[in-house]
Amino acid sequence: MLRMKKISETYDMKVFTDQGDYFGDIEEAQLTSTKIHGWRIRATKNSFLSKVLGSAKGVIVPHQLVKAVGDIMIISKAAVPSYSEEPGDEKPLAAEEA
Repeated sequence: MLRMKKISETYDMKVFTDQGDYFGDIEEAQLTSTKIHGWRIRATKNSFLSKVLGSAKGVIVPHQLVKAVGDIMIISKAAVPSYSEEPGDEKPLAAEEA
Protein backbone atom coordinates (compact mmCIF):
# COMPACT_ATOMS: atom_id res chain seq x y z
CA MET A 1 0.00 0.00 0.00
CA LEU A 2 1.27 3.48 -0.87
CA ARG A 3 2.13 5.59 2.14
CA MET A 4 2.41 9.33 1.64
CA LYS A 5 5.33 11.06 3.34
CA LYS A 6 5.63 14.73 4.28
CA ILE A 7 8.67 16.48 2.85
CA SER A 8 9.61 17.64 6.34
CA GLU A 9 9.99 13.96 7.33
CA THR A 10 12.78 13.53 4.78
CA TYR A 11 15.14 16.19 6.16
CA ASP A 12 18.37 14.67 7.52
CA MET A 13 17.38 11.30 6.00
CA LYS A 14 20.29 9.09 4.91
CA VAL A 15 20.79 8.71 1.14
CA PHE A 16 22.28 5.58 -0.41
CA THR A 17 22.99 4.60 -4.01
CA ASP A 18 21.33 1.55 -5.54
CA GLN A 19 24.76 -0.09 -5.21
CA GLY A 20 24.66 0.31 -1.40
CA ASP A 21 27.10 3.23 -1.00
CA TYR A 22 26.32 5.87 1.62
CA PHE A 23 25.90 9.10 -0.40
CA GLY A 24 25.01 11.79 2.18
CA ASP A 25 22.03 13.32 4.00
CA ILE A 26 19.03 15.20 2.61
CA GLU A 27 19.27 18.89 3.37
CA GLU A 28 16.41 20.35 1.36
CA ALA A 29 13.81 19.64 -1.35
CA GLN A 30 13.49 21.89 -4.40
CA LEU A 31 9.86 22.36 -5.31
CA THR A 32 7.97 23.62 -8.33
CA SER A 33 4.33 24.61 -7.98
CA THR A 34 3.11 21.02 -8.35
CA LYS A 35 6.00 18.60 -7.78
CA ILE A 36 9.48 17.96 -6.39
CA HIS A 37 12.16 19.10 -8.83
CA GLY A 38 15.28 17.95 -6.98
CA TRP A 39 16.95 17.20 -3.66
CA ARG A 40 19.91 18.99 -2.10
CA ILE A 41 22.17 16.35 -0.56
CA ARG A 42 24.73 17.38 2.07
CA ALA A 43 28.17 15.76 2.02
CA THR A 44 28.59 14.36 5.52
CA LYS A 45 31.57 12.81 7.25
CA ASN A 46 32.46 9.37 5.82
CA SER A 47 30.02 9.77 2.90
CA PHE A 48 30.90 9.12 -0.72
CA LEU A 49 30.23 12.79 -1.51
CA SER A 50 32.77 14.07 1.01
CA LYS A 51 35.44 11.92 -0.65
CA VAL A 52 34.53 13.11 -4.14
CA LEU A 53 33.73 16.78 -3.56
CA GLY A 54 36.47 17.73 -1.15
CA SER A 55 35.56 21.16 0.22
CA ALA A 56 32.14 21.49 -1.48
CA LYS A 57 29.12 21.14 0.78
CA GLY A 58 26.91 18.90 -1.38
CA VAL A 59 25.08 18.32 -4.66
CA ILE A 60 21.60 18.61 -6.11
CA VAL A 61 20.11 15.33 -7.31
CA PRO A 62 17.20 15.55 -9.79
CA HIS A 63 14.07 13.81 -8.53
CA GLN A 64 14.06 11.55 -11.63
CA LEU A 65 17.11 9.75 -10.19
CA VAL A 66 15.34 8.87 -6.91
CA LYS A 67 14.32 5.22 -6.86
CA ALA A 68 12.70 4.94 -3.42
CA VAL A 69 11.96 6.90 -0.27
CA GLY A 70 11.17 5.14 3.00
CA ASP A 71 13.35 5.05 6.10
CA ILE A 72 16.21 5.99 3.74
CA MET A 73 16.35 7.40 0.21
CA ILE A 74 17.78 5.29 -2.60
CA ILE A 75 19.11 7.05 -5.68
CA SER A 76 20.31 5.75 -9.02
CA LYS A 77 24.03 5.19 -9.49
CA ALA A 78 23.81 7.70 -12.38
CA ALA A 79 23.65 10.49 -9.75
CA VAL A 80 27.08 9.55 -8.42
CA PRO A 81 29.91 11.74 -9.72
CA SER A 82 32.80 9.71 -11.10
CA TYR A 83 36.27 10.13 -9.68
CA SER A 84 39.61 8.42 -9.38
CA GLU A 85 41.06 7.67 -5.94
CA GLU A 86 44.65 8.14 -7.15
CA PRO A 87 46.18 11.45 -6.05
CA GLY A 88 47.26 13.63 -8.94
CA ASP A 89 44.62 12.26 -11.29
CA GLU A 90 42.37 15.31 -11.32
CA LYS A 91 39.54 14.38 -13.65
CA PRO A 92 36.56 16.77 -13.81
CA LEU A 93 33.43 15.57 -12.00
CA ALA A 94 30.70 14.24 -14.27
CA ALA A 95 27.70 11.96 -13.86
CA GLU A 96 28.37 8.39 -14.83
CA GLU A 97 26.47 7.14 -17.83
CA ALA A 98 24.12 4.26 -17.15
